[in-house]
Amino acid sequence: MASCRRLSGAGLREVLGPAQGLLFDCDGVLWAGERAVPGAPELLERLRRSGKAALFVSNNSRRSVAELERRFSRLGFRGVRAEHVFSSALCSALFLRQRLLGGGGGNGNGGGRVFVLGGEGLRGEVRDAGLRLAGEGEPAPGAAEPVRAVLVGYDDQFTFAKLAQACGYLRDPQCLLVATDPDPWHPLSDGQRTPGTGSLTAAVETASGRKALVVGKPNTYMFDCIVERFGVDPSRTLMVGDRLETDILFGKNCGLSTILTLTGVSRLEEAQAYMASDSATAKDLVPNYYVDSIADLIPGLDE
Repeated sequence: MASCRRLSGAGLREVLGPAQGLLFDCDGVLWAGERAVPGAPELLERLRRSGKAALFVSNNSRRSVAELERRFSRLGFRGVRAEHVFSSALCSALFLRQRLLGGGGGNGNGGGRVFVLGGEGLRGEVRDAGLRLAGEGEPAPGAAEPVRAVLVGYDDQFTFAKLAQACGYLRDPQCLLVATDPDPWHPLSDGQRTPGTGSLTAAVETASGRKALVVGKPNTYMFDCIVERFGVDPSRTLMVGDRLETDILFGKNCGLSTILTLTGVSRLEEAQAYMASDSATAKDLVPNYYVDSIADLIPGLDE
C-alpha cells in the first residue's frame, strides 16, 4: 500500500538508484505557464548523464507533439525529442487509427472520418495518423464518407452548434465517442480555472446518451504506447506527477511507483486524506512518495 512518504536523504538513492527511467507529467511538474520549474532542466540533464530514460506523458491535447518539443527547447530543456513525448492528442490519434484503420476494435468501421472537438494541435495529430477529418476535403455530394468517430479534446471554441453536430453523428451506434482525457478543469496563472476536456466530454455524453472511451491518464493506453515504443519495465519505472486523480492513479494502474510533486494541482493534505480513508478506491490515489518540487530529486542522482 502506498505510504505517501517524503522522498529525501538516503531514500532518494534507494528509490532512484534502481530505476531505469522516469515518466513525467508536464504542466505543473516541469513548467508552470511559460516558466520552467526551477531546477527541472537540470534534473533532466542529470538523468541523461546517469543513463536513465526520461519520458513525458501529458493529458494536454491543445498542442501537437511537435509543438511540445519546441516548448521544451524554448523553456531550456535540452535534448528532448518528439519521440519522448506521449500526449493525449497523439495517443488518441493512434487509438483511432488502430480502431478505424487497423481493425483493432473489430467493429468493421473500415475507415471513415473523424469529427474533432478541439484545436489545431489535436486535429494535426489526427491527420498525421492518416485519418481524415469531417469537413475537410469532402468528396462530391452523394459520395461523402460517414463519420466513424467523435473525438473530444480541449476546445476553447466549443459551441452549442458543435455539440448538436457531434450528437447527430453519435446517433449512429457504430460511431465511436472518444475523449482525449478526463481532466475537468485546468489552473490558470492568475489562480482561476478554465474548463477542461472532461467538462466538454460530460456535455457530449449527456446530450448523446453515450459513454466516451477515455484515452489519457489515468487509463493505461498511453503506457501501452510507451511500452510498444521503448519496452520499459514497469517495476523499474517511476511516475512523477502533480495530480492525484490522473497522474498518481495512472501510475498505480500501470504498476509504477509514484511520486507526487507539490508544484501543481494536488495538495499534500488531499493525499493524506485519501490515505486515511477506508475506501480502496481512495487509497489508489495515494502516491508512494512526495517532494516539494522535482528539483528535490537531483541529490539522488550521481554527478
